[in-house]
Amino acid sequence: MEKIIGRAENLRDLVGYQEGSVVSKEVIKKDIGTVTLFAFDKGQGLSEHTAPFDALVYVFDGEVEIMISGAPHHLKAGEIIIMPANKPHALKAIERFKMMLVMIRA
Repeated sequence: MEKIIGRAENLRDLVGYQEGSVVSKEVIKKDIGTVTLFAFDKGQGLSEHTAPFDALVYVFDGEVEIMISGAPHHLKAGEIIIMPANKPHALKAIERFKMMLVMIRA
């Protein structure tokens, strides 16, 4: 991701869809946190898991259902949610969607 340092870029252009897959691209990786972009094809998702830190999700394209502690949250482009630390969460693409995941380890 060195090519984007000091340059304006469009999030949608930094990660692409791949049929039947989940694509991820790490934008920033530091000891204190990460910023990762994801592109999910329709029907793809991540199974339930937990993380030791809060994680902010920003949906910048499409639609997703995010389950947090069994409660569904339907997000569309332009919306955010914070998945709390140590709470089980999962997600599934209702339509193809792209998101940015920001995790701060502090």
